[in-house]
Amino acid sequence: MKVLGLTGGIGMGKSTAAAVFRRLGVPVFDADATVHRLQARGGRAVRPIGEAFPGTVRDGRVDREALRKAVLGDPAALRRLERIVHPLVREEERRFLARARRRGAPLVVLDIPLLFETGGERRVDQVVVVSAPPAVQRARVLARGGMTEERLAAILARQMPDALKRRRADHVIRTGLSRHHAQRAIRRLVRRLRQA
Repeated sequence: MKVLGLTGGIGMGKSTAAAVFRRLGVPVFDADATVHRLQARGGRAVRPIGEAFPGTVRDGRVDREALRKAVLGDPAALRRLERIVHPLVREEERRFLARARRRGAPLVVLDIPLLFETGGERRVDQVVVVSAPPAVQRARVLARGGMTEERLAAILARQMPDALKRRRADHVIRTGLSRHHAQRAIRRLVRRLRQA
């Protein structure tokens, strides 16, 4: 089974790319969605986050805005949060891979926003980076509800620069040209990897 790591900065089109992989029948592990489930009511991260960051749990779930404020601009707090969340996400990832192997999937995708930043490239066979020009990225992100220049700057500060991600990638999918262009590139990639 080949394991592809899918990554890219905020607003680069990673979610759209993951949806194309899914439509092509490739199982996709979504690290962000896993974090959301872990922090939802009954999620395994709720209690440890509440203990580490008092006031961030409301109605049995993590209040993501309160948590964001608790760690924003505080590298030590962010590391503390990552020590809680990352092992839980990795455990879910291992379960996903085991299920895919049992089903005989020839190819799977691990959709991990901070793949390079967390050393995740060591756990995959090849890395796919989605990339768009900075102006396109910025316009996409600032169009999101609740997004501000300050939040965007804080997010970008945590992410490896796009140029460096592209240099380290095995495959780069350009998402700034058109959705059709990116979809065609992903279809070609999947066909090539399935035949290899």
